[in-house]
Amino acid sequence: MSEIRSPLPGTFYRKPDPASAPFKDTGDTVAVGDVIGLVEVMKSFVEVKAEVAGTVARYLVENEQPIMAGDVLVELEG
Repeated sequence: MSEIRSPLPGTFYRKPDPASAPFKDTGDTVAVGDVIGLVEVMKSFVEVKAEVAGTVARYLVENEQPIMAGDVLVELEG
């Protein structure tokens, strides 16, 4: 199992905006470089990209949840 961790502290967003679908969902395939979410820090949004490929096993944080740098955001299988 691989993990995708937050590169910095802030607020995690699973969607690009409130009206859109999530970047990825449980069961979705993830390629290296795919965006899996955004971290908002002081009104700036930073894309969180996968550094490994796999399938989303589960998100460990909810949309709009405060996070710290290094927190595991997503677990990937494969």
